Amino acid sequence: MANGGGGGGGSSGGGGGGGGSSLRMSSNIHANHLSLDASSSSSSSSSSSSSSSSSSSSSSVHEPKMDALIIPVTMEVPCDSRGQRMWWAFLASSMVTFFGGLFIILLWRTLKYLWTVCCHCGGKTKVVLVFALSIGALVIYFIDSSNPIESCQNFYKDFTLQIDMAFNVFFLLYFGLRFIAANDKLWFWLEVNSVVDFFTVPPVFVSVYLNRSWLGLRFLRALRLIQFSEILQFLNILKTSNSIKLVNLLSIFISTWLTAAGFIHLVENSGDPWENFQNNQALTYWECVYLLMVTMSTVGYGDVYAKTTLGRLFMVFFILGGLAMFASYVPEIIELIGNRKKYGGSYSAVSGRKHIVVCGHITLESVSNFLKDFLHKDRDDVNVEIVFLHNISPNLELEALFKRHFTQVEFYQGSVLNPHDLARVKIESADACLILANKYCADPDAEDASNIMRVISIKNYHPKIRIITQMLQYHNKAHLLNIPSWNWKEGDDAICLAELKLGFIAQSCLAQGLSTMLANLFSMRSFIKIEEDTWQKYYLEGVSNEMYTEYLSSAFVGLSFPTVCELCFVKLKLLMIAIEYKSANRESRSRKRILINPGNHLKIQEGTLGFFIASDAKEVKRAFFYCKACHDDITDPKRIKKCGCKRPKMSIYKRMRRACCFDCGRSERDCSCMSGRVRGNMDTLERTFPLSSVSVNDCSTSFRAFEDEPPSTLSPKKKQRNGGMRNSPSSSPKLMRHDPLLIPGNDQIDNMDSNVKKYDSTGMFHWCAPKEIEKVILTRSEAAMTVLSGHVVVCIFGDVSSALIGLRNLVMPLRASNFHYHELKHIVFVGSIEYLKREWETLHNFPKVSILPGTPLSRADLRAVNINLCDMCVILSANQNNIDDTSLQDKECILASLNIKSMQFDDSIGVLQANSQGFTPPGMDRSSPDNSPVHGMLRQPSITTGVNIPIITELAKPGKLPLVSVNQEKNSGTHILMITELVNDTNVQFLDQDDDDDPDTELYLTQPFACGTAFAVSVLDSLMSATYFNDNILTLIRTLVTGGATPELEALIAEENALRGGYSTPQTLANRDRCRVAQLALLDGPFADLGDGGCYGDLFCKALKTYNMLCFGIYRLRDAHLSTPSQCTKRYVITNPPYEFELVPTDLIFCLMQFDHNAGQSRASLSHSSHSSQSSSKKSSSVHSIPSTANRPNRPKSRESRDKQNATRMNRMGQAEKKWFTDEPDNAYPRNIQIKPMSTHMANQINQYKSTSSLIPPIREVEDEC
Repeated sequence: MANGGGGGGGSSGGGGGGGGSSLRMSSNIHANHLSLDASSSSSSSSSSSSSSSSSSSSSSVHEPKMDALIIPVTMEVPCDSRGQRMWWAFLASSMVTFFGGLFIILLWRTLKYLWTVCCHCGGKTKVVLVFALSIGALVIYFIDSSNPIESCQNFYKDFTLQIDMAFNVFFLLYFGLRFIAANDKLWFWLEVNSVVDFFTVPPVFVSVYLNRSWLGLRFLRALRLIQFSEILQFLNILKTSNSIKLVNLLSIFISTWLTAAGFIHLVENSGDPWENFQNNQALTYWECVYLLMVTMSTVGYGDVYAKTTLGRLFMVFFILGGLAMFASYVPEIIELIGNRKKYGGSYSAVSGRKHIVVCGHITLESVSNFLKDFLHKDRDDVNVEIVFLHNISPNLELEALFKRHFTQVEFYQGSVLNPHDLARVKIESADACLILANKYCADPDAEDASNIMRVISIKNYHPKIRIITQMLQYHNKAHLLNIPSWNWKEGDDAICLAELKLGFIAQSCLAQGLSTMLANLFSMRSFIKIEEDTWQKYYLEGVSNEMYTEYLSSAFVGLSFPTVCELCFVKLKLLMIAIEYKSANRESRSRKRILINPGNHLKIQEGTLGFFIASDAKEVKRAFFYCKACHDDITDPKRIKKCGCKRPKMSIYKRMRRACCFDCGRSERDCSCMSGRVRGNMDTLERTFPLSSVSVNDCSTSFRAFEDEPPSTLSPKKKQRNGGMRNSPSSSPKLMRHDPLLIPGNDQIDNMDSNVKKYDSTGMFHWCAPKEIEKVILTRSEAAMTVLSGHVVVCIFGDVSSALIGLRNLVMPLRASNFHYHELKHIVFVGSIEYLKREWETLHNFPKVSILPGTPLSRADLRAVNINLCDMCVILSANQNNIDDTSLQDKECILASLNIKSMQFDDSIGVLQANSQGFTPPGMDRSSPDNSPVHGMLRQPSITTGVNIPIITELAKPGKLPLVSVNQEKNSGTHILMITELVNDTNVQFLDQDDDDDPDTELYLTQPFACGTAFAVSVLDSLMSATYFNDNILTLIRTLVTGGATPELEALIAEENALRGGYSTPQTLANRDRCRVAQLALLDGPFADLGDGGCYGDLFCKALKTYNMLCFGIYRLRDAHLSTPSQCTKRYVITNPPYEFELVPTDLIFCLMQFDHNAGQSRASLSHSSHSSQSSSKKSSSVHSIPSTANRPNRPKSRESRDKQNATRMNRMGQAEKKWFTDEPDNAYPRNIQIKPMSTHMANQINQYKSTSSLIPPIREVEDEC
């Protein structure tokens, strides 16, 4: 470019004569953005002679304008432009291609020629490759954008041009394939990707031909970024809707942004064509990107702006669309990024550390309750990591709870219904999966269905995973059996909250306070020490006990269960209540059963698992470490630790001799229980029976089984004390325990009518033929005229739309077959008949059930069922979860409870006088000679459980006055025994108006719960962690609570939804021989001497040795520790008191009592006595004799004489008995209760009700000998 002087020389003709050749090499064309070259001003100052005038005028015109454009060229790159701009050639190539192709397509459509080619091979691969090459071409554009818009380049030396040429050749081939395969050629020609190819592919070929490059519209390759989401979906990277949406928004936003920046870069660096490209400005591509961003965001700093008209016009339209896109896309992008799962990672398993997955209903309450029990310090070191999986992110409180346990807890957001989320939490390597249920949901069936679907999803992903799930309704457990991989034998468990809740309440009807004791046993709670001598001190000492399992030491092998139980309690300070029994039968060798207080018939095997009640898991280790040689003389149980001596495996002879001598209390040298022939037949013994099977039964019976000659070394007296069991060498000793024909006192089996169905097919429950609901409905007048006493009143709130709570689970424990028929408590339901009709299908097979349609809030209905004479009142509600306000969920139950407590009852029909051990009917002359303890024992109704609970007591001794009395003229409802179900734990404060419980007190610390008058389903949350650590705990709890429900019974109920009657066979009747819970009174009876200041340990040992009863707790009056008499009749629970714990006369002892085979005979004699004395036998005083070996010599010698005697007794009692018990199993269809007109004779019977006694043979304490 020439300066001022050069310009003047350029106007003369002579000055331009010698510059002809340089005129061809450099052009006098103006440009916008190329660099200026001052050194070339002299060569460009002249012009040709033929156009000197025009050149002069042109020079004068352009002098004030911007410097002219010089296209850099070299001699090696021939670029013949003849002094003209060639941009139109590049643009024309695109236009010709576009319109030429459009013409061809229209011609194609008019001729209706269709060309279709299917390209099946590698479609996704081609799409991904095209996208990758498009991004590569865009990167090349970014590199070339730093060069001038248009420049001369040699194709053979420009590496980037060669790569771009290769990319575009591939794009051209791919375009052709797409065009041929397109069904609609017109729309294909107009789509975005085709337009991108039109304006990017042809210019590259023109560049090669002209040795000239032009950036042009190559920025349109950025539009390919819109397909980024599709590519990621092809590669299976994007799977969730949020991620796909986020990538779509980002790709559209960035693609539009980069494309608009490319257009601004083009027009601003080129200038306006109508201005001869003189108004250009030099902007880099990234400055244009910055300009577009500040424009879209409406910031507009003004440091960079558009100068060209095209640029400004484009910015006007771009602001309209870009601002709208920025305002809509950016907030949505930020929301998606901000809402990305904070807990969306994957769990990394730690080598050597197990983990469990917890899912389902994850809330602050459920998680806190679970962690508090699972991570309790009383457990062994829990080296288990807890992984929570839930589809909703935790709130701040729950997140804070996770952070407090961050070393053992992790949370991941997801669903167990999604296999991808199951893979994230490593479900295949998890030790177990726990599913929590929403106990407060409005639709329990829907909640159970959700949890069943979770089980199906988890089992479908990994069939071998162990699952422990909570279920709300009992009938929904049957659906779990439909899952092929569900196997309870492998650890899968379903904790049915309705079954256990109603089972706990049912057990409280038999022994009030048992629900509290059992709930505290499987809950982990720390010991709270109280120095003051209050009832809370003793209650909390028992609360600190839990249930544990541990394998017994080999030192116990061969000993009877009562012997081991006594040794553990006295020596090891442990309470063993059950063992895991391994059957020796080949058909059921792998089957394991849990036997609760099996009695002295069972001997401990090698590797027996014991169930203990202790305060710490370390204490239970004593049972495993105990060694007789090392620890026999140790008095401090804390010193019992693992010893270093080897424990040799004793021979069968040695073990049997040791067991026999231990039971006899003699040394092995002095013991003569074993004959010499037994020692000689040890080889036969070892070949015939395995080691574990020989030690099951009583050692003396095992020895007699192998005597060769009839004479026995055992005396007749010892044989009689051993039950007179017969055995032969061909019979297995283990079968004797379960053979009812060999059980003492089971002679009633012989005269049994096998055609009468009295029990269900499993023999676990009493059964009767199905009854229509109309036959059990009582009107208010009928109920008022009926003498109801010692019964169970169930107040139920519900209507036709209420969810079923499963009343069968309440009735089944009360109809367990280990009760005799006359011991069954009559059950009266008071509630809506519409609701009870829906429940009746599951109740119509149980005897002694009646219904009074009405409402529990009606005092008339309550008086009609004699609620003041009932053994227990149960208050339930099926409407609790239909109310949103949690504080009002229990309003019906609380109102009913307060209504009953405020009722007043007179003494017109013989209100029972309360004493420390039970209710005595008025008019009972306790000083009568016939009622003297010299003649026998009278079993009286308990203050907690009524007449059907086996409470052992004598008549009051002369001069001993009860410590608690009740006004005989007026008896308030506060003395009615009741248990109320609660949903909200905090509502327990409204049940007792005279307690001093803080509303924030935990449920187990409140007085109603400690007294056993309130029960909440929340206490069952601890069963989840207890079942995980020991699946036998749940089996034990269900055995204690449900009355004998088994997996086989559940499968049967799942098929028929009802119990099926079965004929009485020796096998089914053997199932009756199982333990049950009872309460033992101390005021009078064989343990009266221990009740007044005696030690609990002495009582424990005496009851265990004499009657095979296992004591495990005390039900004590709340104010028994006070020195002054108190009118309060409330009691509280003391679990597993220590040996030296002092007893008081008013205590009731929780014990596990053996099944009494002789109770039926006692019932017959009692009925005869009652009939002869003209007293009502509707609910005669149930005399319950204690099983004792001392009674056996008094039985008739021959079975025939016993049969005749029983038949005579039954005939005598027949008519009077069936007047009141018309629902006997052999006559189940008539009404349960026959209504009679009130006559004078009837009035006399009512006045004398429960005022009779019956004599039974006195109990003599005998020494438990071999």
